[in-house]
Amino acid sequence: MENLKLTSLKGGDNRRTVITVDNVKIGEGFVVIAGPCSVESEEQTIETARKVKEAGAHMLRGGAFKPRSSPYAFQGLGLKGLKILEKAKRETGLPVVTEVTDPRDVSWVCEYADVIQIGTRNMQNFSLLREVGKVDKPVLLKRGMYSTLEEWLNCAEYVLTGGNLNVILCERGIRTFETYTRNTLDLSIVPSVKELSHLPIIVDPSHGTGRLSVIEPMSLAAMAAGADGIIIEVHCNPREALSDKHQAMPPDMFAGLMRKLQVLRSYMKEINQCKKVKTLE
Repeated sequence: MENLKLTSLKGGDNRRTVITVDNVKIGEGFVVIAGPCSVESEEQTIETARKVKEAGAHMLRGGAFKPRSSPYAFQGLGLKGLKILEKAKRETGLPVVTEVTDPRDVSWVCEYADVIQIGTRNMQNFSLLREVGKVDKPVLLKRGMYSTLEEWLNCAEYVLTGGNLNVILCERGIRTFETYTRNTLDLSIVPSVKELSHLPIIVDPSHGTGRLSVIEPMSLAAMAAGADGIIIEVHCNPREALSDKHQAMPPDMFAGLMRKLQVLRSYMKEINQCKKVKTLE
């Protein structure tokens, strides 16, 4: 990986990038981003935002533009959705993460979003990567569903070379021959990224598994693997969700996950403070 000039750790320098979004520091502690897959209405988005805020989430996610596998599926509300997200932020104080899919939309999406997401299908959309490299908003770069670690980091290089040094990597599962889960969540990528790069990495267990029953254990596993956070799909009424209803967490389940993450975090602090490993007798 000799061409990784800006994403890689340099020599013995182990300093890691910490990205500040309002009062949230990504790369320092464990950040939870939560919210609906799609912005469907003002009521749905704001109610969900309030619920995830109450449970302890640090940031709000929501899609105003939705690249879907089928052209007949719900594609998002566009500008109207961005305005709803802006109102949800005013109501809750949660910084907003939303996806941009077209280089022509980057400048005005930045007017509403605090973090710009590049989805898995656009990881190697080099025109889009160059465009977000010019802005002053952090970029959440999802791993392509068929991409290697080297390919992923090279895409981050495109953003960094444009002058935007605030890139957050996001593991969201890769395509394998397994069909029980939507994707195969590759948690080994978390320590692998930390061996090679200073960039923060979070995990998306919602898209990574696509099965509600396994999102919680994989969220806990992500923390144990050393991830800097997770991004979770939460919907105030999953049965009525217009996209990804089968992987959307109801608010009460999300609140339970947040309590477990808090307990696990205290254990992880103890583990990370261990100076040496004692051999079991």
